[in-house]
Amino acid sequence: MMYDVRKLHKNRTSYIIHHTPYTNLLPIAQMIQTFPEQTDICIIGAGPSGATTSMFLCKMGIPHLIVEKDTFPRDKICGDGLDLKVMRVLNHFDPNSAYELLQHTEEYGQSWGMRFVSSDGFIKDMVYEPKDGQVNFPMFCTAKRLHFDSFLVNKIDKNIANLQQGAEVKNIERVEGGLDLTIHQNGTIYKVFTKMVVGADGDHSVVLRKLDERKIDRRHYAAGLRQYYRGIEGMHPKGLLEVYFPKSMPLSYFWIFPLPNGEANVGYGMTSSMVSKKKINLKEKMAEIIQNDPVMASRFKNATALEKPQGWGLPLASKRKQNFGDNYLLAGDAGSLICPTTGEGIGTGMLSGYIAAHYIQRALKNNDFSAESFNTFHRESYKRLSQDIMAYNFILNSFPQYWVVPFVNFLLKRSGNTLKDMPKWLDTAFNKEIEINM
Repeated sequence: MMYDVRKLHKNRTSYIIHHTPYTNLLPIAQMIQTFPEQTDICIIGAGPSGATTSMFLCKMGIPHLIVEKDTFPRDKICGDGLDLKVMRVLNHFDPNSAYELLQHTEEYGQSWGMRFVSSDGFIKDMVYEPKDGQVNFPMFCTAKRLHFDSFLVNKIDKNIANLQQGAEVKNIERVEGGLDLTIHQNGTIYKVFTKMVVGADGDHSVVLRKLDERKIDRRHYAAGLRQYYRGIEGMHPKGLLEVYFPKSMPLSYFWIFPLPNGEANVGYGMTSSMVSKKKINLKEKMAEIIQNDPVMASRFKNATALEKPQGWGLPLASKRKQNFGDNYLLAGDAGSLICPTTGEGIGTGMLSGYIAAHYIQRALKNNDFSAESFNTFHRESYKRLSQDIMAYNFILNSFPQYWVVPFVNFLLKRSGNTLKDMPKWLDTAFNKEIEINM
């Protein structure tokens, strides 16, 4: 029997207090399971998009294999911001899950809004202050991926999902009726036949390389840096996520995202076309902002860097990718689903995983794993990004680059101070079903 995962709760305004801190959890252990010779479904990658796909397949009672090349807990380079799309998916899985995060104050921070800083030092704080009857939940949470990804993987029902960690899919070959996978784990090579795969293994996806095409368009790809700091001055008491737009570099932004324990995720992102055109060393540019920028440098004078800058690539959704084909779906970064205006990819990845689980359910029911069976997955996984895609492409194609910073400054100084749509966004996240028009 298939489980209906789409029942929501109403008017949640508080959360359960009793919990076991995640710091006390043992590392996620391998169940005593071996690779099967065949499986109907194989998910490659156990990050947010892959773990979410697995979580909902487990809810539906659908056995599957999930293969992850790393072993949890593990770090992942990211901005560490969890938006309301994340909470919406968690609420569909379990109405307590989003509130569960707030209990673990050592790992999860609460951010009640945004702080935008213009190139001339103008500060716009936008703080959500819930009124009676409104959902009492922060606009964002922040967490290191070390903690959040393990949180999701611990939600996978290991009685239904065969989770194999420290295992890497090296090759995928088409055969009659499906795909043959070659998997390496601890020096042993396994061969597994599957009817379909979900590529949830990021920008360098093996599914992209073997079944599709990994082709970078620098106008629709970004480079990002992350560096953890402690002791940055001037942080807002409500934990606002800070975004700064440097005057010298249009189509880029610098961020400070507060984390627990006085730490912060500090980062810098820029379109790859700009990096290439101007031959920019992103690490040098980020260091220049931290050390010498007239707006930001004073904030870091007594701060301590906890690591060297770490870089990663962001395949933006602004160039929509056909993220399906015969016997496969692409979720998260593998499907180029990063929001082009914010660089956020966790929530969009989890949404794509939720949607993928429902397409898999139908494919199994009909025993049809053809591209035709998945031909609306592309539309459904991109449609919640349509406004951001439109805005990004408008700026990219309509504005001379030297107009971008003055335009952003103009908007910041004339926008209101309240988040008037926040109650509506929270109501959507906590009380409205994710609609899938298959």
